[in-house]
Amino acid sequence: MLRIFDQYIPVRKIAFFFLESIFIEGMVILGAYLRFLGDPTGFYHYDYLIVKALLIVACVQLSLYYFDLYDLKAFRSKIELGIRLLQSLGVSSILLAFLYYLFPLLIIGRGIFFISLGFMGVVIVSWRITYNHILKTRQLDQRIMIIGSGSLAKSIAKEIVEGVDTGFKLIGFITDHPERVGEKLLNPSIMGDQSQILDIATKERVDRIIVALEERRGKFPNAQLLECKMRGIAIEEGIHFYEHLTGRLQVESLHPSFLIFSEGFIKSKLTMWTKRVTEFVLSLFGLFLLSPVILVISLLIKIDSHGPVFYKQERVGERGKIFKLLKFRSMVEDAEANGPVWAEQDDKRNTRVGRWMRKWRIDEIPQMFNVLKGDMSFVGPRPERSFFVEKLRKEIPFYDQRFSIKPGVTGWAQIKYRYGASKEDALEKLKYDLYYIKNLSPLYDLIIIFETIKVVLFRKGAR
Repeated sequence: MLRIFDQYIPVRKIAFFFLESIFIEGMVILGAYLRFLGDPTGFYHYDYLIVKALLIVACVQLSLYYFDLYDLKAFRSKIELGIRLLQSLGVSSILLAFLYYLFPLLIIGRGIFFISLGFMGVVIVSWRITYNHILKTRQLDQRIMIIGSGSLAKSIAKEIVEGVDTGFKLIGFITDHPERVGEKLLNPSIMGDQSQILDIATKERVDRIIVALEERRGKFPNAQLLECKMRGIAIEEGIHFYEHLTGRLQVESLHPSFLIFSEGFIKSKLTMWTKRVTEFVLSLFGLFLLSPVILVISLLIKIDSHGPVFYKQERVGERGKIFKLLKFRSMVEDAEANGPVWAEQDDKRNTRVGRWMRKWRIDEIPQMFNVLKGDMSFVGPRPERSFFVEKLRKEIPFYDQRFSIKPGVTGWAQIKYRYGASKEDALEKLKYDLYYIKNLSPLYDLIIIFETIKVVLFRKGAR
């Protein structure tokens, strides 16, 4: 895996993306060549063809990304792939038309565009079918062996076995309990004990060994692992491998030493200053730009149901500081007359306008006032209520660490995990929150904002 903008991305996915860029560029050039088939001079002297083709590549691939066509789990059939592709090419055409209006020098001929568009559709579908076929052969997968048989080992194995395009093939497990050899964990079995690590790794042509032992004192196979490393087999800590593979931290397996000594969790003053200044300017600009929307929504809320337009609620912020979160009221008045309860995705307490606002996340717009004031960031862990925080911090390890930064209007957990309304959901979201805090950077924030826009506009992904 390569680390790009604080995200770990498999090399094969990067290769897939850049090869597709070349294919799309090639189709535009082919379209130009066919357009001037009887006039080679026109083709060779066509102004800025490469630059114009690159603009088309950028718009098409941006549209493919927004329609989840780089996520192989997102579509279930070739028909769905075709529909999403048509939608994507339609959106990219509209985007290009807008750019051509702003920058006429970038316009490419209609004949070239429509010829290349047809070729692009065929190539994009063919490339994905070919790539899927390559994946099914598993020839490019790294062969993985896991040392350990506890919860961390099982979690890693589950991600590899159930993943669509992880780039890894699980060979089996090694245990520190010889009596468990042959026992089945998920699909692969326990292949041997620690004395057999080198022999099994050599025989099974293992590329990478993941160390996921629950207890290491007196049981760590130093000599065997060192010999494997000297023979060219990569050795990786299980907790780090899980993090890179999933984009979250396995909280149940964390030790305080991991948070203390691992790379990350360091928030430089420059990073935090840049984040604050950028968010202040963006929230000010956003409130000005959305002021007509705020006025219309306010009127709709007053017409739809009795009660105030805005809803203030105490939330726990950075370092446990209590602040008042501001939202458009989406529920009936006195919705919590009987005490605090988890909000649900299709909550019956929602008003008609409230259901519509929550569907599009419009109820979150007033939180820009919280960002302007400095109580919140655009990106960060979602702020929770004191009532739930007091319960969760007693039941979930490292829960307090999510308050080391300001809460956010959106966040890594919000775009990666479904709507949560239980302790189990809170634990899963914490895994994403800690990953974000560990890898916090302005570029990472930008990625999350782009993903949030995709979720809101197309209602795809998590909430």
